Amino acid sequence: MFKFLFLLTTFITFSFAQKPNLLLLKSYKDEMNVSGWLMSEKLDGIRAYWSGSQLLSRSGRVIASPKWFTADFPPFEIDGELWTKRGDFEEIVSIVNRSVAHDGWHKISYNIFEVPHHKGGLLERLNILKRWLQRYPNPYLKIIPQKNCRGSEDLKKSLASVVNKGGEGLVLRDPQAPYIDRRTSSALKVKQFTDDECIITGYTDGRGKFKGLVGALICQWHERSLKIGSGLSLEERKKPPTIGTEITFKYTGFTKYGKPKYPVFLRVRSLK
Repeated sequence: MFKFLFLLTTFITFSFAQKPNLLLLKSYKDEMNVSGWLMSEKLDGIRAYWSGSQLLSRSGRVIASPKWFTADFPPFEIDGELWTKRGDFEEIVSIVNRSVAHDGWHKISYNIFEVPHHKGGLLERLNILKRWLQRYPNPYLKIIPQKNCRGSEDLKKSLASVVNKGGEGLVLRDPQAPYIDRRTSSALKVKQFTDDECIITGYTDGRGKFKGLVGALICQWHERSLKIGSGLSLEERKKPPTIGTEITFKYTGFTKYGKPKYPVFLRVRSLK
């Protein structure tokens, strides 16, 4: 009976531009030598790409940001996270994921980690934006600080410091690498667990104390089907993310069949 509830959906009209080709992160492994790389905090916000005229989600959806928010944004591409503070992801989503602009955007800042399609290493590319902001200051536009990594011990201490403050993790960047608009080993995410994204394709009915609710999310992960039951709140079991939604989950290693072991739902990941 519960499965019929999922046929009820709310339709919101959004406009779309061409989906941007963006730099994507691979996962750091302990044996990697990243001494001399740049590291920064991985902000747990909403990825957003400024095309030079429009603010877009990863899927190419035009984000309904207020005109005063993007006033004096540069006429060139920048890439970063819409963010408020650590541990505030749900609030960020509630502000950004609306079809019309509103005053809640006063809480948001746009934190930049890349200036796409310019020559030079990462710091040279970020300096292009730094020079722009010196001429056209904007309280909502910030450059994420980059720190030199002195080796694996420095990386571990920096990761522990960020996590202890409620942060998500770190990003490591090869400072000499050119901009690459795809997943690349010159840009790595560092977390205390492994995470990935998948698409919801269905649900299972709950049993026992969850009878009448969602028991687990059935997801498409690469070419495999994956069932995720852990990590869902009671409210999410009553009203789960809709089919077709992209979510983030964490896991610990792989089974002998190549599936993520102990998958746990973290959050809805992308804007449609």
